[in-house]
Amino acid sequence: MADRPTTGVTPFLTVRDRRGREALAFYEKAFGAAVVERNVAEDGERLMQASLRINGGWVMLSDEFPEWTGRAAPPPEGVTLHLQVDDADRWAARAVAAGAVLTMPVAAQFWGDRYGQVVDPFGHRWSIGSPVR
Repeated sequence: MADRPTTGVTPFLTVRDRRGREALAFYEKAFGAAVVERNVAEDGERLMQASLRINGGWVMLSDEFPEWTGRAAPPPEGVTLHLQVDDADRWAARAVAAGAVLTMPVAAQFWGDRYGQVVDPFGHRWSIGSPVR
């Protein structure tokens, strides 16, 4: 297995306030993520890049680097990361237990999934769905 994606589209999250390492620990606990690769910046503190496997898919992340962009990263908005899983209720409960905020309770939806949403401690929105049995 490669230590980073080799095809497809992969979300690459920016984590504000030097909380990249904290984000890795959260995603491991909340979503069962496997941290496949992590690279620390030359300052020895910030994450330059990390690759995670979550439920068969990839997510990459780094701390913010305002010295490269000319500004601090804005709060994450306008994007929802979707997890299609075997049991949305269980996955959402695990995320909430790890520190996510439930913003849309998991419920049966008209399109045939149990579906809900959480926001992680770093401001990223996640939707979680599973087929109704």
